[in-house]
Amino acid sequence: MEQKSEFTPLDIVLPDIIGDQDACIAKLETLLQSHSGIKKAHLTRREDKTGICVHYNPDLLTLKQTQALIELSGAKLSQQFQHMSLQIKGMDCSDCATIIEHALMRLEGVIAAKVSYTGAQLRLEFDSQIISYKKIANKISKLGYKLSDQNETKTWWQTNRELIMSLFSGVLLLLSWIIDSYNPSLAKALAIASFIFAGWLTFRDSLQTLMQKRFDIDVLMLLAAIGAATMGLWAEGALLLFLFSLGHSLEHKAMDKAKRAVKALADLAPKTALIHRDGIEQEVAVESLQLDDIVIIKPGEHIPVDGIILNGTTTVDQAPITGESIPVDKQVQDSVFAGTINGDGNIQVSVTKLTENTTLNRMVRMVLEADTQKSPTQRFTDQFVKYFVPSVLILVVGFIFIPPMIFNMAWGDAFYRAMSILVAASPCALAIATPAAILSGVARAAQKGVLIKGGMHLENLGRIKAIAFDKTGTLTQGKPEVQRILCLNANEEELLTIAASLERLSTHPLAKAIVDLAEKRDLTLMTIDDMQSITGKGLSGTLDKKTLYVGSARLFDTLPSEVESSVSELESSGYTTMIVKHGELWLGVIGLADTVRNESGEAIKSLMKTGLEKTIMLTGDNSAVANAVAKKVGVSQVSANLLPEDKLTEITLLEKELGYIAMVGDGINDAPAMARATVGIAMGGAGTDVALEASDVALMADDLNRLPFAIGLSRTAQKIIRQNLTISLSVVAFLLIATMTGFAGLGLAVTIHEGSTLVVVANALRLLRYQ
Repeated sequence: MEQKSEFTPLDIVLPDIIGDQDACIAKLETLLQSHSGIKKAHLTRREDKTGICVHYNPDLLTLKQTQALIELSGAKLSQQFQHMSLQIKGMDCSDCATIIEHALMRLEGVIAAKVSYTGAQLRLEFDSQIISYKKIANKISKLGYKLSDQNETKTWWQTNRELIMSLFSGVLLLLSWIIDSYNPSLAKALAIASFIFAGWLTFRDSLQTLMQKRFDIDVLMLLAAIGAATMGLWAEGALLLFLFSLGHSLEHKAMDKAKRAVKALADLAPKTALIHRDGIEQEVAVESLQLDDIVIIKPGEHIPVDGIILNGTTTVDQAPITGESIPVDKQVQDSVFAGTINGDGNIQVSVTKLTENTTLNRMVRMVLEADTQKSPTQRFTDQFVKYFVPSVLILVVGFIFIPPMIFNMAWGDAFYRAMSILVAASPCALAIATPAAILSGVARAAQKGVLIKGGMHLENLGRIKAIAFDKTGTLTQGKPEVQRILCLNANEEELLTIAASLERLSTHPLAKAIVDLAEKRDLTLMTIDDMQSITGKGLSGTLDKKTLYVGSARLFDTLPSEVESSVSELESSGYTTMIVKHGELWLGVIGLADTVRNESGEAIKSLMKTGLEKTIMLTGDNSAVANAVAKKVGVSQVSANLLPEDKLTEITLLEKELGYIAMVGDGINDAPAMARATVGIAMGGAGTDVALEASDVALMADDLNRLPFAIGLSRTAQKIIRQNLTISLSVVAFLLIATMTGFAGLGLAVTIHEGSTLVVVANALRLLRYQ
């Protein structure tokens, strides 16, 4: 039975999903295959697009009917299964994210809920036939938080409320101390007021945590403050809450600095665009732009959309997306990206992506949601805190009762010391140590044109011991060029003219390379008759009533010794050979090779300086070509003649040998090997959707020199995370000993405790300045 296929890009069928791992893709495949006439529907990749390929029976369905079915199925799923990326207001601690996730995942109809505390982002997927968005928003509201639009700006009060309330409580506490000897009753009232102002947000968060049957750091602090108050030590409790709330607010201010570094990227794209619509020019909001709208961009303006140039030439500063320091020349049919800066040309651009799906917006969204993919250290920290907090509560209860009963300690002293222990053991710095470093590291990478899609990948990138590279398009340009011409019975100009005259009828990359050189030399090409393609071998045609052949050695039954010698000479140098024969004359041999990227050798040297044990080339090319390229760029190991499945096997063996392996490829043909490696790194993420979806790390510019920077940043992030963990755990250990022995009281414990939290955040923010 005859079948035809239709390919539709995924961002058109399911525009709201991010990446190609979403559950809705499987639902779409099942739904399409349920229709009569559709044999198979599956996810596939073509060029720089991921999409749905539908195989249909043309006897039952026309092409238009198939396209309509695809669009209707996608629309039906998009309407039923809602995907949203939302901001959450009111999260004051890292445990807030866990509280929201747990609460939402218990609601029937919610399929996925991932909350990023550092980015204040909620990635939500739900079945709208079972639960409404309003019900989800109400649930979040009942927890004490609020959903807000991505573009909503905070008022001055919203931005500074926490700090103002904390400082006001500090003023009240200071007044209480000043007048205590003159008016004890008023001093006590001021201390109680200070207690309330400083503890309100902590009380709110603790209440929500307890309602979810969980314990966190806020709960420990609140219990310690209430414990002090029950002993009549209102000023001590107020001091604890004041320092805790001040530390929290300063921590949030510092974290906002990292968030602003990311959101500043999004602000580069203008909010309006000048377009041609209905025969007139009009300025519209970028959110209202439709696919294929024509946007007019004048010299010096920021480009508002992702699109293709239809008219005009210019240079574009792509630094915000790719990190490239030099503007890139652009002409008709070249791609441009939202947030980049137009140079000195007037251009007209056809919109290829809606605003929410531009490369810039996807970058920002991925970075802000980076900590939803928790790193190994973060998972360890979460598990540690999960068991540590209840253990602290048991220790505190034991300290309240055991010393008075066994060592005759006064009940009041034991209770006070137990509250001090409660403060000392609160692992605030530990909880924020990793997320702060992850956000800062991922934000800094994005500023330099490297998209790291989660904390797990940032940490793993810093651990890698070896990097495997695809050759074509990664270490090389992916574009063959004529390197040498060995003439036998013709001069170089004659040989090239005759070869190009036949090759111009072919679309093969090697043929194009020969034609390009002939055009560059302004050679006049001749007319060839009866051109035939001999698959996998070459071409034949008729010139001057004689048969003309251009192809590999496999095209000919036998070769004269001088031709064999020329072929061997070129192939031993790593060239692919094309033999030219006209009638009975062997005219010569053309040697072609994929040109090595200018930056490949420098990048390999820089990578080895980061501490890598080896670099490996994995290629389907023959050994001679592979070894020639490896020698030029300095790769230490070569595996040639590999099929895609062989590359996967090689990565598996390397991982067994060395543990942590990265695979660098173009994000399409190398996807299986990239997925198997510890970290998959795609080249040219700004130019291909597949690279953004299939990789763990995307080099937004087509530039290997970004890779040493990314690995150096990741290793520095690892060091900072270890430093932060050492600082936070050391402070907890010191304060536990100090409070248990009576060396430190509530005031000193909370001062050191909050100070350590600010230290680890400030240490993490150093990554924003990493060079």
